[in-house]
Amino acid sequence: MFYFKRLIREAALRHDCFATFMAKPIADEPGSAMHIHHSVIDRETDQNIFSGPQGGETDAFFNFIGGLQTHMPAGLAVMAPYVNSYRRYVKGQAAPINLEWGRDNRTTGIRVPLSSPAARRVENRIAGMDCNPYLGIAVSLACGYLGMMNELRPSKQFKGDAYEGDGDFPQVMGDALDLFDESTALHEVLHPEFARVYSIVKRAEYEDFLRVISPWEREHLLLNV
Repeated sequence: MFYFKRLIREAALRHDCFATFMAKPIADEPGSAMHIHHSVIDRETDQNIFSGPQGGETDAFFNFIGGLQTHMPAGLAVMAPYVNSYRRYVKGQAAPINLEWGRDNRTTGIRVPLSSPAARRVENRIAGMDCNPYLGIAVSLACGYLGMMNELRPSKQFKGDAYEGDGDFPQVMGDALDLFDESTALHEVLHPEFARVYSIVKRAEYEDFLRVISPWEREHLLLNV
């Protein structure tokens, strides 16, 4: 991912333009995402544990989805690491707004692509292009891992347009950090010291952002309140 970004930036510069990987750089256009596809392979058998001997979906498969649904709100602070990241999670903007799951449903936050049993996987559609791939993949795996270890069951498969439902995500970075700080289970998997330092750094960024008065505030509030 890092090499890809550097390659695109360099190619853009050679054509006298700039490339950005902000999650939501243009107000009325869809943002840029970084979808993560997960499957888990048994080290002894080399088999995908999301599929059983007859090709059906296993408990591990459903537990992984349950873990994402349960812990991803707390992990959002890592998956959406900047104030701009939260601009993506708006209805009708091609990004998920909740943690419903469905088979080949591109409106849900968790999608199960159509595939053979050997390639069965779970797609986490939450992260934006601004996400650090190492940290984003780690926190997504941690959520699924906790689901398998604690045998968490997911909600019923969603059918229809998930944009018509309510949102499951914090709308601002400060609220996401609050959920992250409260998730001791996630901290134990990621490492408590990492969680502590990450929260300190991101809260400093968020507080710095709050010191800036935006053009929207001046336009709508300066002479009207």
